[in-house]
Amino acid sequence: MRETEQQTVDEWIAELDEEIIKNPTSARPHYNLGVAYASKRMPDEAVREFKNAIEKNPGMVEAYVNLGGLYIQKDELDNAIEVNQKAAQLRPDFPVAHANLGFTYLQKGYIDSAIDSLERAIAIAPDFVRPYINLASAYLQEGDIEKSIDVSRKALELAPEYGPVHNNLAVAYYYKEDFKMATSHFDKAKEFGFEVDVKLLNALETHRKE
Repeated sequence: MRETEQQTVDEWIAELDEEIIKNPTSARPHYNLGVAYASKRMPDEAVREFKNAIEKNPGMVEAYVNLGGLYIQKDELDNAIEVNQKAAQLRPDFPVAHANLGFTYLQKGYIDSAIDSLERAIAIAPDFVRPYINLASAYLQEGDIEKSIDVSRKALELAPEYGPVHNNLAVAYYYKEDFKMATSHFDKAKEFGFEVDVKLLNALETHRKE
């Protein structure tokens, strides 16, 4: 964060602190304060304020989702599952809650639950790229290479220059032993700024001349 941006956020925090004093029962200032602290990479303070927002307004779905994102960053995955489940219960048609839940299940190794949540997110918002990426990873972990490739191809239609999509395709094609396609997508993943797995990239070097 640049210095001028830092000053702006600090000023916003000061204004929000004053607003909380004036409106102690309002959830929105606490939520905004959580967003501000998250932007400053102060996760503990952000968690506190999102919790305060939820205490003031237990139906504030966006506070649960942001809190879940912070729990993922802090590797508190059980807490992340709990608050994202609550968000999904409060607003079943909110794709971000299902996408975050699917990602968290994936990190925990609950592949079937991850697939279910990610497919729900996609059904609600077919143009939402992120759940496609995690769903492709889930299918790959399940050993279903063709489904992983199919999901990634759909993601590629939405975001043809998104590095993580090309990386998923590269990995899937590598396990399929289609090294030409794997190499092509690894190169594209690198081109679009994704930090690819060096071991896999090196493993493909011997196939470039084939």
